[in-house]
This record gives sequence, C-alpha cells and structure tokens, in this order.
Amino acid sequence: MNMKVNNKKIAVGEIKMGGVQQSSLVLIGDAEVIRCSSVYDTADDSLIFSKDVPIRPTTPRRRGD
Repeated sequence: MNMKVNNKKIAVGEIKMGGVQQSSLVLIGDAEVIRCSSVYDTADDSLIFSKDVPIRPTTPRRRGD
C-alpha cells in the first residue's frame, strides 16, 4: 500500500494514555519507515501444545470469603 500525506504544521501539547493493551502505535509527525515486530515473552513451561485445553469452572468470589 502506498500512501502520501502532506502534513502542515503540527503542535501537540500533551498526550495522556490510560493503558496500552495488545498492539499499538502512537505516531506524531512524520516517519519514513514503520516496521512491525513482535516479542515472544511467555515462559516455555506455561505453554500448552495440545488441542485439548484444560478448562476448569470458576465461580465468582464474594467479598469476605
């Protein structure tokens, strides 16, 4: 995909973010190249390589329990 954007003057005073989940990109201004990548940060022993996923029923806990 080719896209051309002509930015004029841009002024950003402040940016507030409440939290970032999953993938995100915040870009202010110009960029010649944007490369996407990912990082695998899950511990090996927490992975399950099986079609059968163990699911246990959960019940909501009440305060004071």
